[in-house]
Parts: sequence; structure tokens; C-alpha cells
Amino acid sequence: MIRFPSRDRLAPLSLLLAAALTACASAPSTTRHPEKKVVVPEGARATLALLESTDIHSNIRSYDYYQLADDPSLGFERLATLIKQARAQYRNSLLFDAGDTIQGTALADYQAQVLPIGCDEELAMYRAMDALGYDGGTVGNHEFNYGLPFLAQVTKNPMNVDGVSAQKCKGPNFPLVLSNVFSARDGQPIYAPYGWVDAKIAYRTPDGKEAEDDLRVGLLGFTPPPILQWDKRNLEGKLTTKGLVEAAREFLPTLREQNTDLVVAISHGGLDASPYSDQMENANWYLAQEPGIDALLLGHSHAAFPDPGNAKSRFANMPEVDNQRGFVHGKPAVMGSFWGKGLGVIELALVRKDGRWQIDPAATHSEVRSIKQADGRFVEPDAEIARLVDDVHQATIRYVSTPIGDSDFAMTTYFADVGDVSALQPVNSAQRDYVERYVAKNLPQYANVPVLSAAAPFKGGFGGPADYTDIPAGPLAIRNAADLYLYPNTLTAVKIDGKGLKAWLERSAGRFNRIDPAQTAPQELINRKFVGYNFDVLQGDLSYEIDVTQPEGSRIRRLRHRGKPVDDAQPFLVVTNNYRASGGGHFPGLDGSNVVLSAPDANRDVLIEWVKERKHLTRKQDGSDRSWRFAPAKTKGPVVFTSASGKLGLAEAAGLKGIRQREDGGDGKATYTIDLAAQR
Repeated sequence: MIRFPSRDRLAPLSLLLAAALTACASAPSTTRHPEKKVVVPEGARATLALLESTDIHSNIRSYDYYQLADDPSLGFERLATLIKQARAQYRNSLLFDAGDTIQGTALADYQAQVLPIGCDEELAMYRAMDALGYDGGTVGNHEFNYGLPFLAQVTKNPMNVDGVSAQKCKGPNFPLVLSNVFSARDGQPIYAPYGWVDAKIAYRTPDGKEAEDDLRVGLLGFTPPPILQWDKRNLEGKLTTKGLVEAAREFLPTLREQNTDLVVAISHGGLDASPYSDQMENANWYLAQEPGIDALLLGHSHAAFPDPGNAKSRFANMPEVDNQRGFVHGKPAVMGSFWGKGLGVIELALVRKDGRWQIDPAATHSEVRSIKQADGRFVEPDAEIARLVDDVHQATIRYVSTPIGDSDFAMTTYFADVGDVSALQPVNSAQRDYVERYVAKNLPQYANVPVLSAAAPFKGGFGGPADYTDIPAGPLAIRNAADLYLYPNTLTAVKIDGKGLKAWLERSAGRFNRIDPAQTAPQELINRKFVGYNFDVLQGDLSYEIDVTQPEGSRIRRLRHRGKPVDDAQPFLVVTNNYRASGGGHFPGLDGSNVVLSAPDANRDVLIEWVKERKHLTRKQDGSDRSWRFAPAKTKGPVVFTSASGKLGLAEAAGLKGIRQREDGGDGKATYTIDLAAQR
């Protein structure tokens, strides 16, 4: 593979967008590079690196605002170091972002909700990215969490959408492309549906001489179509979406007419080989099959692709997917991890053939470069990034340190999967209290309907041994409430019956693998393909058992409310969030049609106000209501699960039985066993 001496990144670069951002049919007619006079000889070769960040989730600093502590395992400031290293390695490179960029930390919430930035201010996340000189990006599903007015403002992208100002504010210096989201008012895309980057690339001729040529890289951008369900409160009646394949087929021909050499799909989504639909969340396995798309930059799944050597990778055995070199249906693709933990790199080998630049698959590969080095240390952060965002970083720390109460027990999620409710019950209690008061004052027709509440352990170790909620006994601050409830969801209540309640709990029980009592080898209890934030625990004078020896859909036993068996027709109000109530997580019966209360208040704010009012939380009243247990089952072999090491005392304090630490992994994690026979 030919390497070129390092030099400053490609310049000048410009992204030329479709005319007026939305008038796709009138996209400019251009003759590519009319000034070019040098003919590139057949057989000439070049290397172009496509660099990708994705799912940064506003982790600008390597810092945990919930623990008020540095966290070197993540952060854009360290990703910036990898980006600069890659640019030094590759003479030809382009840098893109695949979305879920502006939401996800207390800093992001501070700028969006606590002290919203003005029209003349640039979002801290974009300030940091501009220091790296991004060439373009797309919009992820979490970009919509703060509402369209905020999104339009911070991306300097006026939208012809109800309730959105036409004012153009300060935003990132790089453009965003989004091909499959449209205004319900006029049917036009809310962002440019396609664009391109014009660049100079260095190449070598077959006889070894070095020269330069013009290269035009076309861009399409995609976000998951289910955003209309997930953010229904913000988007209903304002936007429409198209499936990825349908949108690509609409805009690819016009983009190709702009004399593009290559087309890159920047798609905030993963890979799913199940039957295609236009509402598919991770449709890029199908998008990769579309003629005219040459490479894909992926995201949303919070994973690395390719992930060679990882037999547990969700992509390892997917058909037509090369998890070693990073190809999907023969096309190079990459997904650069999440939270700034990794940089996606597609090293494109280009060869001049038939008068145009083409990808040489045999010499092309993708990889994800981790900020964690082979020796276990992390790359050093780029000091410039910290300096650029220090003002809002310090303001966020001051805000999250505001005291709101105290507690006599630790609230943690290390053992939430096996029954500890210490971090869930305060959320459920606050939500129930809010709705019961609201019903008494405003909805007398539901006065006799029992109110239940659902909460999930948002931090369950997915991101490593530090990715758990861990609030010690003692003073409570806003940061602790934000740790218990990570997302800017709004409180929502739905009306269901006993049959729907059981179906809800059956769906949640998908968190567990089926256990064979006769098997002597260790069996993993937790189904890692079932995300922790979909493991809803329902409380409110409720009790039930989960029988993990049974298949999914047949696991809920002894379902009782106030000690009596729940009847299929028995009515309930269940307090949850706007995401779940409108279909997020694919829970049966939840599609937005049975909402009885869509509150303007965020679940987290409801929790904060509840703690302020209670002032003193105790384990007896606020952290020990175990609504569920595993159905007892005697197994011949051990049943195991993974959590952070050295935390057994927390399980014992929570009253959990039959839990033992089996093996310390030496990396902050440990394997634990649970005796299912000791669970009643």
C-alpha cells in the first residue's frame, strides 16, 4: 500500500449543498473541475482515509459529571488526539460525524434546558468539533430530544416547520446532510438531502511519480425513521420520514449527476438482516446493497464495526458482513464506537480505471482505533479542546453540585438485573406521586384506577465497569438525580389493562437468557442483546416472579396487585416516559394511542422536585420495595452474570440472596453466580 509523507490536512475543502437546502430538483448543474487539464493515467493509485466519529453524545471532556471525576475511558478530547494522528498518517483524509452528537451528558442538558444558549452562541460540542475542521455530518435520533426549535437554532438550519423560527443562528462550521426526514408543512427535507466535498488528492502514477487530482465525494445522510415514535411529543404533525432505501433511491441519481467520484452514506444506524421495512431502525444492511453507494459510515448501535477477533460481536455471523476487514455486501463500512471511545477509519485504496477513480476492495480495509492503547493506558487528551469548553464545563459542575436532599442508603445499579431496586424505586416513587396528584386534581374519571410506575436501570455496565449508577449514602445533589435518570424524557402516563400489564412485563423479561436447569456448564443469565434501558421494573403495590427457565413470552408468574391476582381486564395507569409510551423499545400495546397524560415536565425534574420535598430518603421507605423476584429453580450448573468487581456487599445490603462473586476479571469486572433456588 502506497504511503505519502504527512502534511497538513486537505485544503481547501467545501461542501456544496443542494440548492437552498431543500429544493432538490433545482440542485446546481455543475461541470466538474473545468480547470483540470492533467489527465490521470490508467493504473494511478491513491489512498483516501474516511475518518468517522459517531455517538459522541456530548462527551466532550473525559469527565463524569455524575461522579465529579475524570474518566479517561471516553471523551472527544482524546478522540481529537486520534484524529490528529490519523491525519498525520494519511495525506488524503476527510472527517465526518454520524450523529447523536449534541445530547447525552449533564453539560448538554445544561446548555439546552438549564441555561439555554442564545442564537449568537455556538454549542460547546460544535465548538470543539470546529477545532478539528470536520467536513460534514448527519443527524442522529437523539438530536431531536430537545425539540425542533433548539435543533434548528444550534445547527444554524432554519426549517419550514411549525413552531420553528426562520432565524439563522450560530452553528457548526461544517454542514449536515439528512436525506430521509421531511417537513410535514411542505414535504421538503429539513436539511440538505445530499451534498459533496471537493478535494485535492495526492496520487502516484504507475511509474512512481507523484501528482494531484480533483476528487468529488458525494454525501447522503440518514437517521432512524422511528424518531417519529421515539420523540412523538416533539415531532408529531411536524415531520415525516422515509425508509433508508426509499430515500437513497430518491436522491442518489441527482447526486450522481453532480459528477461525483464516490458516494458515502453517513447513516446513524446499524446493521440488521431481518426483513426490510421503511420503519427499520438499523437498515444499513439493505442500504449497502443500493447501486451507487460506495462506502458507509455507521452509528447508533454503540458498537465497533469491524470488531475482528470478537466472537460475541453482533456482526460476527451476519450474512454478507465481513467483521474482519469491515465490508457489508462488498462495500467498505465502519462504526467508530461511542462516547469518543474510538475513531472509525476506512482506508480506501483508489485506482484509476476506465477514466475514473474506483475503489480497489482487495487493498481497502476498515478499522476502529481505540483511545485505549495496547498497554491499557489511554491516549492523552488534546489540551485545546478543554480550553475551548472550560466555561460551560465549570458552569455544569456548579449546577450539578446543587444540593437537594440526603439518603441513608446507597443507590446503585450493579445488581439491578438481579433484583436491587435501590436506584429504581426513587424514580418510580417520584413518578407515581406526580401522577396521583395530577389525577386527583385534573382527571377525576381515573380516581379509582391504581397507578403503577416503570423505571429501568439506564447504566448497566454496557460501557465498562464504571458504567453503573453509584450514589453513596449521604448528601444528594442534582447530579445524583441526573445519574438516576440520564435522559431528557418527559413524564407520560398510559392506561392499560391486566393483560397489557403482563405483556409489558414479559417484554421486560427478555433481558434474560433462557436457563436450562439440567445443564452443568455455566449459563449466562443476561441477554446482552437486550439493552438495559428496556428492562422496565414496575412498582406500586405490585409483585411478580420471572421464570427464566421458560421461553420468552411465558415467564411472568404470580402477578399480583395489593396481594390479589391481577385480572386481564383490570385497569391500571402506568407512569413512564414519552419514549416508551410512544413505542420506544417495541413494548406491546404502547404506540401512543393510550396516553392519558403527556406532562410538560421532564422525568428527571419530577425526581429532583420529589427529593427536595422529601429531603431525607431512607432504605426502608424509598429503596427496598422489591416488586419482582426470580421464580425459584434448582440448576445443576452455575448461573452467572457480570458486574463490577468487589461489589458483593451492596447486593447483601439490598437483601439479595444467593449471590456470590465467582471470578475477578482483573479489568474492573467480575463474574458473579446467582442461586436461583434461593430466590423466593
